[in-house]
Amino acid sequence: MAIEKAFKNFLQEKFPFKVQKISINAGFTCPNRDGTKGLGGCTYCNNQTFSPQYAANHKSVTQQLEEGIRFFSRKYPEIKYIAYFQAYTNTYGETGSLLKKYNEALAYPGVVGLIIGTRPDCMPDELLDKLEKIDRRSFLLIEYGVESTDNNTLQLINRGHTYEEAIETIQRTAQRGIYTGVHLILGLPGETRETILSHAHKISLLPLTTVKLHQLQLIQNTEMARQYKENPEIFHFYTADEYVDLCIDFMERLNPDFSLERFVSQSPKELLIAPDWGLKNYEFTEKIKKRMKERHLL
Repeated sequence: MAIEKAFKNFLQEKFPFKVQKISINAGFTCPNRDGTKGLGGCTYCNNQTFSPQYAANHKSVTQQLEEGIRFFSRKYPEIKYIAYFQAYTNTYGETGSLLKKYNEALAYPGVVGLIIGTRPDCMPDELLDKLEKIDRRSFLLIEYGVESTDNNTLQLINRGHTYEEAIETIQRTAQRGIYTGVHLILGLPGETRETILSHAHKISLLPLTTVKLHQLQLIQNTEMARQYKENPEIFHFYTADEYVDLCIDFMERLNPDFSLERFVSQSPKELLIAPDWGLKNYEFTEKIKKRMKERHLL
């Protein structure tokens, strides 16, 4: 078995040049933060863990792109860019305001596409109609935070939507020809190894383009950190080696046509409670390749 088709290979098929994602914080919120569905957000969420310094919501989309591109262009002057609307829910708002921000990004020199991170309960047909038109003239990937296929887990982490809602939205998006991805967290509280591996079987039935995984990370100043103090028995923090084998077993069950973007995420050390592996993404990928060779899968 080979490692699932890597996301970088997927991008190489789409572009004749190297591309780099630039994270954008466009100042959005979420329906389970502003009271529409709840308050406080998902139990694991602290947005400081995935927003680079140049992506601050007091800066315009153009300013964030300018600063991000300045950072990457020093090493790769010929590179092109994909604007990644990452922080919070990037389809949650008035359609005209959303489109203004998307088009501002696409108008910036060197930007050749968009990746929009969002929730499956925040994609109205009206917006999909507009996104379908963007997709016809530019690269577009919609990435849905699904996190788990188990509704009990989704309720426990205060996700605010069901897996059935995720299925329906993914199907509506893919039917329009838009590249569609999902994000999953492996190791959420209460989920056994068998539950985690069942996620691979379930999402393999969906019309997906990409899958992004990362390990559960316990972050300071989150509701999940409080839950851990009260009920540590429902948590299992995988060691790096355990998680390597989990990812390989997950891949064995996953549709091989999907492009796998990543296995792990790195939160700032000053915010991370557990687990602290001290591994960069590429180092973890090398550990997976080594272990697959040991298991005679490469």
